[in-house]
Order: sequence, then structure tokens, then C-alpha cells
Amino acid sequence: MSTRVVIIDDEQPARDIVKLFLHGVDYEVVGECKNGFEGVKTIAEQKPDLVFLDIQMPKIDGFEMLELVEDPPSIIFCTAYDEYALKAFEHNAVDYLLKPFTKDRFFEALEKVKNPVSQEKSVEISSECHQELERIAVKSGDKIDIIPLDRIEYLESQDDYVEIHSSGKKYLKQQTMKYYESVLDPALFVRIHRRFIVNIQEVKGLEKYGKETYVAILKNNDRLTVSATGYVRLKEVLNL
Repeated sequence: MSTRVVIIDDEQPARDIVKLFLHGVDYEVVGECKNGFEGVKTIAEQKPDLVFLDIQMPKIDGFEMLELVEDPPSIIFCTAYDEYALKAFEHNAVDYLLKPFTKDRFFEALEKVKNPVSQEKSVEISSECHQELERIAVKSGDKIDIIPLDRIEYLESQDDYVEIHSSGKKYLKQQTMKYYESVLDPALFVRIHRRFIVNIQEVKGLEKYGKETYVAILKNNDRLTVSATGYVRLKEVLNL
């Protein structure tokens, strides 16, 4: 049975080279997409075994697209940029192909799909753990919303999800507070409590609440509990 493949890249020549290299081998291309929106839909419909995925694409990038895919298949990233390698492997990538890649290097990546235990990270990567986010993509049913960071009021922990509060709306994202704490700009977003990360531009005041806790009052009049540790962080960022 052929391995079902989807190719997601905004450049037609890049998609063509993958198809050329796959010609005559036991792989069936069941979908081609030129952006991440199409990619989410095609993966849900076709349920491929393997995706060749570009990173820098219009609308949403490859990483944002993967966050919207339930039970993602094996991923081989194909990109002209080496600085995303660590992040790619954090997304459990099978391999990371730097364009332009040779046919031999391409088949080396395919071999890792067949033998995942013997995977080797063949790209040298930096020790940087995460790159700061610039926006958050959220999928609800068939709809995808792109939320700019400056529109986010705060994030709230909801069991295995994070609830994003933005412009009077709420969006659920299957991620952890620890993840967002590591990728959001610490000069703008502060973890004020185990349940809350707040955009400091939305804070209009602080009130004492109990012996060692405070309440942050936001511009939308929401009131968020601030722990003693969170209060120290908030004071440092706000220069209080």
C-alpha cells in the first residue's frame, strides 16, 4: 500500500521538485496546497501518512498550521531557512530539508519516515528553545482566527487548554500556560498567577486582596487574581 503524501508549499516549483523525486516510488501524492489554510483542510480530508511542509507561507506559517491539525501525520519540513530547525524538531519533525536539497538528501529523509527509531538530527541547530510569537492561530470548527498579540487581553488556564481573551471574545487553544509563558514577549506578557498571563497594556490598576495577593483590574473591567510572585513580576515590568 502506497504512503499517502500531501505537499504544502506556496511555491509551485518547490512542490514540483517533491513530486519529481517521488515519481516511480511507492508514494502517492493525494494533495497539494499553497498555504496553511488549505493544508489544514486537506490533511483533515485526506488523512495522509506524510506531509512535506514549508515554513514561511502567506496567511499562516507551517508551525501555526500544525497547531491547528488534530493528530498530525509524519512531517518533513522543507525550507530555505535553517534558523527554524530546533522548533521543527520540537514539533516532532521526521526531518528538516534545507532548500535546495539533493535527491540523495531527499531519500535520506524518506528513510527516516520508514525507520523513525534511527532518526538523526542532520541539521546543526542553535540552543535557543523557542522563538517569540507574533500572533496566535485558533481553529474553531471549520473557521480559523488569527489573533494579533496586541489584541490579547489575557490568557487563562482551562485544564488541558488555554482560553485566550481578545476584544471581548474567548478562544480555546490546546496548549499549556508554560508554553505561552516561554514564547510570549516577557516585556508585554506577565504570568501573574498559575491561572493567568496578562497583557500589561491592558492593566489599569492593582488592588490589595487578602494578605499576600492582589487583584489586577483590566481596561475591560475584568478582575484577575495576582499571586505574591506574580505581583513581584508585575511590579518589575510596570516599574512600580
